Amino acid sequence: DERLCEVRIQFRETPAASQLFPGRVLPKNELVMRLQPDPAIFLTTNIKTPGFESAPMPVSVGMDYNSISNDNPDAYTRLILDVLRGRQASFVRSDELERSWEIFTPLLHKIERENVRPEMYEYGSDGPEQRTAFMTKMGMLGTHSAL
Repeated sequence: DERLCEVRIQFRETPAASQLFPGRVLPKNELVMRLQPDPAIFLTTNIKTPGFESAPMPVSVGMDYNSISNDNPDAYTRLILDVLRGRQASFVRSDELERSWEIFTPLLHKIERENVRPEMYEYGSDGPEQRTAFMTKMGMLGTHSAL
């Protein structure tokens, strides 16, 4: 029942990687932005091992918001504060809301009409098998490590 919300961006292989590290399969460079629990941002990338050896070495750099401040209000507190200050950036205008419904209503009707169901997958995995096949076809599948 753990809530996890994060965005993982896996970058394409760098063009020079095969020349710098011939015969090596490198993990993809990856940017992770975690919203909850514990907001953080991390970048994992491959570098050359320090010294005379030309071997790749994955490194991660990042920042965990909880490590820099204990006074970080939750999302609802910030939202209420925006209302009190008259800031409207977190809210949609009525015409924007109407346009959103124009876009999504046909999609929702199609999902209901065709009885579309989500693809099931094992908790903690990278997602459904179809996702893996699609990402492989698009040349976007790479390895990543838990941060």
